[in-house]
Amino acid sequence: MPLSPADDAFAQGLAAALPDGTLRRAEPRYLEEPRGRWQGAQGWVAAPRSTQEVAQIVKACAAACVGIVPYGGGTGLVGGQIAPQGDGQPLILSLERMTAIRAVYPDENVLIAEAGAVLADVQVAAAEADRLFPLSLASEGSARIGGLLATNAGGVNVLRYGNARDLCLGLEAVLPDGQIWHGTKRLRKDNTGYDLRHLLIGAEGTLGLITAASLRLSPIPAGSGTALMVVESPAAALKLLSVARGQLGEGVSAFELIHRQGLDFLAEMLPEVRQPFDAPPEWMVLVEVGLAQGLDPAGALERLFEAGLEAGLVQDGLIAQSAAQRDDFWAVREQIPEANRRIGAVSSQDISLPLGAVPEFIARGDAVIAEIGQFRINCFGHLGDGNLHYNIFPEPGRSRADHENQREAVKRALHDLVHEMGGSVSAEHGIGRLKVGDLGRYGDPAKLSAMRAIKAALDPLGIMNPGAVVPPATEQSP
Repeated sequence: MPLSPADDAFAQGLAAALPDGTLRRAEPRYLEEPRGRWQGAQGWVAAPRSTQEVAQIVKACAAACVGIVPYGGGTGLVGGQIAPQGDGQPLILSLERMTAIRAVYPDENVLIAEAGAVLADVQVAAAEADRLFPLSLASEGSARIGGLLATNAGGVNVLRYGNARDLCLGLEAVLPDGQIWHGTKRLRKDNTGYDLRHLLIGAEGTLGLITAASLRLSPIPAGSGTALMVVESPAAALKLLSVARGQLGEGVSAFELIHRQGLDFLAEMLPEVRQPFDAPPEWMVLVEVGLAQGLDPAGALERLFEAGLEAGLVQDGLIAQSAAQRDDFWAVREQIPEANRRIGAVSSQDISLPLGAVPEFIARGDAVIAEIGQFRINCFGHLGDGNLHYNIFPEPGRSRADHENQREAVKRALHDLVHEMGGSVSAEHGIGRLKVGDLGRYGDPAKLSAMRAIKAALDPLGIMNPGAVVPPATEQSP
């Protein structure tokens, strides 16, 4: 069934039924995304203040067959928050006013937050209760809980604490017919039928709108330590990870792989970021550990360095001697995406592979790209969970616009390789609109059939984030 536009007549009728100021014209920030690949259609934004108002808006959209595009912090990198021009005129629904921390239960390690709460504010609320909310990523100052759950966000601490899915005990959500599901229970065990929580997490707003969540907290480690270690190769880094986990078990919180190209981009675009080594190494890893009371993080990292040196895996290293130095180390990793953005990527890949396949992929990926043309490759990411950001850039003196005719070929060649090696073409950013075709091409036919059936059952009008995530039935897997 074709959708109707959220035109002025629809918006005026809806506005009359809601508190003043709930609806307004979409400002430019709602029509843009960080990589500049998508431009949204002009229209209206609804910014409700409560779950009841969200339900009222969804019911009105369902009655008029108007599409809804959910908007969180706007930090998504696959176009899930943008309805491109030519896709009708859906209503943008922003949860930016629903920011409350509803409750904190320190003894239960639970925090309940509304979907519009910014990740950094949730982290602060947990810390004030002497607890840790471990989801951590570069956009945590603007990314919102609802969007993070809707995309099943990852970040640097997945190795120890898991994805957003693993940090959620329950949800409150508005379903496509306007019903409110009150599921913010604080239970670890609840086997009462289908788990709607896991269905909505990662669905990117295509099956319902998350309005609040019960989040899993953790004790703050009594001691933490951070180190940068120079490794000979990705294969050496992988072996060092195995050594680290053998020595420290779940004490390893993060294990990030960084290539020299990322340091070169920082020097070029963000010279204020302090470089850790006088001469940038070809490969290094950023290791963070968090240990229980009575254990010495610095000593643990020293023993890891010594074991790596003895095994021929580590060539050099630095262990943070202060909180300021630890922040400097992390600034290097966290500012790489910003330097990438300023350089301008021809094609950016968010992929995951079996851990043992990562070194082979990096070698084969470099060869695949060399066959297409001359590029710079910045490969970095969360080695501990097999998630690489494998990004392709123009050579000095050229821009991404010079390679626009090669962008699709680059993506296709790399995604073909990922699929061949048993990986995923979307590790932590989601499908959005950017990768709908990829999911149709590489997705398992049975999974795609089930996804379409679920979408049709829960959202028969197709109003929830139309055009995102679910490939049309015409898309065929290889």
